[in-house]
Amino acid sequence: MSGTDKPSQRNSSMALERLRIIVDQLTAEGEEQLPTERELSETIGVGRRAVRRALEVLETEGKIWRRQGAGTFIGSEPAQPEKQILSLHENSNMLEVMEVRLQIEPVLARLAALRAAPSDIAAMSDLADRVGKAEDMDSRELWDSALHRAIARAARNTLFLALFDVVDRVRQDTAWRHVREALRTDDALTLYRAQHVDIIAAIANRDPIAAEKTMRAHLLALQERLLFQSASEAANAD
Repeated sequence: MSGTDKPSQRNSSMALERLRIIVDQLTAEGEEQLPTERELSETIGVGRRAVRRALEVLETEGKIWRRQGAGTFIGSEPAQPEKQILSLHENSNMLEVMEVRLQIEPVLARLAALRAAPSDIAAMSDLADRVGKAEDMDSRELWDSALHRAIARAARNTLFLALFDVVDRVRQDTAWRHVREALRTDDALTLYRAQHVDIIAAIANRDPIAAEKTMRAHLLALQERLLFQSASEAANAD
């Protein structure tokens, strides 16, 4: 670099060089998102303006993409449908999620009763057991989601499974964590565990009508508590 280069140019060039290394390292580690501009500025040792310029170069090259309010992500910008999925939680709510789940998951349970392999049913039982033994909310949500997906997968319908995954991604958004946590009282958890057992039993017995009915009852119980929680929050806000 020549002695006539301005400090800002040198800083931007250094930031770009270091950012390329950081992106490569994070990619190798399986990470999908870059730290904030402030954190990158501190790590690299340059101003945020230099970091911002370097990020603009990487974005032009297709190595990163940015979404307002969410951060900077590694790789090419998702196709429009994927972008819409990522932002669905911003324009939806948990009540809408429950309405969609009620249309999809009972049918998936019915199909699972007709199509599930013995290994599928064994996996469901194992996951239900893990849900029951979970000691904190994070692990409980992890295993609960895995159980419902195992039922969806056992339905052997690729399009239905894709729809389930979209809804589940919206449902798991961290912005609604406090709502999901409020739904899981001790009494509610006892009920949900019993309903899980009933759903799996109906699938194992190859009873599609009972499987659909028990899954709907499970989701209606969740919806009822969600409506109660929403009404309580609205009353407290007044």
